Amino acid sequence: MTTGLQTPPTTPEPVTSSGQLRRPWDRIDTWIFAVITALTAVSRLVGLTSATDNGTPLFDEKHYVPQAWQLLESSRGPLSVGIEDNPGFGLIVHPPVAKQIIALGEWAFGYNALGWRITSALAGIAVVVLLMDIARRLTRGSRIAVIIAGAYGLADGVLFVSSRVGMLDMIQTLFIVGAVWALLIDQEDARRRLQTAALGVNSAGGAVPGAFGPYLGYRWWRLLAGGMLGLALGVKWSGLYYIAAFGLFSVFSDVVERKRAGATKPVLGGLVRDTAPALRDLVAAPLVVYFLSWRSWFAEETSVYRHISPDSRETDLARLPLFDKLPEAVQNYLHYQYSVLKFHAELTTSNGHHHPWESKPWHWLISYRPMLYYSTETTCSGGRECKGWIMLFGTPPIWWLLVPVVVWAAWRWLRHLDGRYAIVVIGFLASWLPWVISYDRQMYFFYATALIPFVLIGYALIAADLSTWQFQGRRVGLGIVIAHATLVIAAFIFWLPILTGIVLPVDNFNLRFWLPSWS
Repeated sequence: MTTGLQTPPTTPEPVTSSGQLRRPWDRIDTWIFAVITALTAVSRLVGLTSATDNGTPLFDEKHYVPQAWQLLESSRGPLSVGIEDNPGFGLIVHPPVAKQIIALGEWAFGYNALGWRITSALAGIAVVVLLMDIARRLTRGSRIAVIIAGAYGLADGVLFVSSRVGMLDMIQTLFIVGAVWALLIDQEDARRRLQTAALGVNSAGGAVPGAFGPYLGYRWWRLLAGGMLGLALGVKWSGLYYIAAFGLFSVFSDVVERKRAGATKPVLGGLVRDTAPALRDLVAAPLVVYFLSWRSWFAEETSVYRHISPDSRETDLARLPLFDKLPEAVQNYLHYQYSVLKFHAELTTSNGHHHPWESKPWHWLISYRPMLYYSTETTCSGGRECKGWIMLFGTPPIWWLLVPVVVWAAWRWLRHLDGRYAIVVIGFLASWLPWVISYDRQMYFFYATALIPFVLIGYALIAADLSTWQFQGRRVGLGIVIAHATLVIAAFIFWLPILTGIVLPVDNFNLRFWLPSWS
C-alpha cells in the first residue's frame, strides 16, 4: 500500500528555510538586537526636526503632511479616520493608509516636524529590527548575518533619509518587509506541521489519504502577511506587485516543503491543498484591507468625487456593462480610482513630464541619480560660503555592489537550489522589474526605498556563508566581511552631512560629490 508521504528525516526544531537546525536564542542575541536597535533609534530620532522649510514641511512632505492633518481634523472617531476633500491639493493620487499613520503622529505631537515625521522614524527602526530577525531565520541563527543586516540597515542612506521625512515610502517599506517576515514564520510553521504529520504516519504505520500530504489547517501567520500586503497596497498601488510576487512565492514554497516532507505528488498537493487558501490569505485578504482603508470616503458626503455628476464621470467607465446599475457611491469611487490610474499612466517622459531630479530604474542600481529633499546656503564663521543638503542617497559600498549581490543570490537559488536566497531575488524583482517595464513613466529614486531591504538580506546571507570560508587555516572570509562592514560604516559617516542637512563650507561640501549626476 502506497502512503501519501515517504519516510521523512528527523524533524529539527526550530528550523531554517533550508530545513536545518537553528541555533537557539541566547543572551548574546538579545544584546546584539538591543544594541543595534538602540543605535538605529538614535540615528533616526536625533535631529529629526532640525530641517524644515521655515517651519513648514519640505519636499513632498508638502503633499502628505497637510493631507494627514486634514484626515485628523475631519475625523469623527477612531472608525472614521477622516477624509481628504480640499481641492487645493488637486487630485489625491495615493490611497490613505500612510497618511492615516502620519496623522497618528500629528495627533500625538501636533502639526510640527516631530508630529509628521515620528511615524516614519518608528517605521524605519522597525524595518531594521525585522531585517535582523529575517536574517536570523534564514540562517542557522548566524550572528554575523544578524549584525550585517542590522548594521547595513542602519547605515544605508536611503533607509536613513526615508525614516526622517514625513512621506509614504518608509511606511510602505515597513509593511512589505513585515509581510516577508510573517511569510517566513508561516513557512516554518507549515514545515513543522508537515513533518509532524509525516513522522506520525511513519511511526503508526498508517497512511495519509492520497499522495498530496495533509491539510495544514488555518495559517494565521500567512493571514498576517496578507494583511501587511493589504496595508502596503493601501499606501501605494505598487503594493500590487508584492501581492503577486509573494503569493506565488508562498504557493511554490509549499510545494517544496511537501516534497521535502515526503509527499509523492507535491505539485498536485500544493494545487489542491494550498492554492485556494493562499489566494484567500494573500489576495482576497489584502484587497479587503485595501477597501476598508477607504471606509471614510464612502461614509462622508464631502469626499473627493463622492457626489460627482454622472455627466462628469469617465466615459470609458460608462461603457462598461451594467455600470449604470451600480450604486452611485460605487460608480463615483470607480471614477475616482480610474482618474488616479489615468494620472499615473499619463505622467510619462514622452508626454513632456520632466523633473531635474528624476531617475530611471537602471540608475537606481548604483544610486546614480539621488534625490534632493532640502537645501540651504549661508555664511559660516570667517565669512566662508557654506551649504547644507538633505539627499536621498544610497551609501556607495552598499549600492555599488547591488547588482553582484542580486546576481549571486539568483545563482545560489536557481543553480544550487539554495532557497534562502529566493526572498532576495523575488523581492528585488517585485521592487524593480515593474518599473523597468513602465520605464517611460516619470520616476524618482525614492521608488527604490522598498528595494534595498532585499539586497541587505542578500548581504547578510553572503556574510554568513563567507564568514566560514578559510584559506590555509585562516578565516579569510570573515576578514572580508569585517572589511566591507567597516567600509560601509565609514562611508555612512562620511556622507552623513548630505543625509542630514549639516552645513559645511563649500569646499568640504563638494568633497562628497564624486559623480556629476549626484549634484
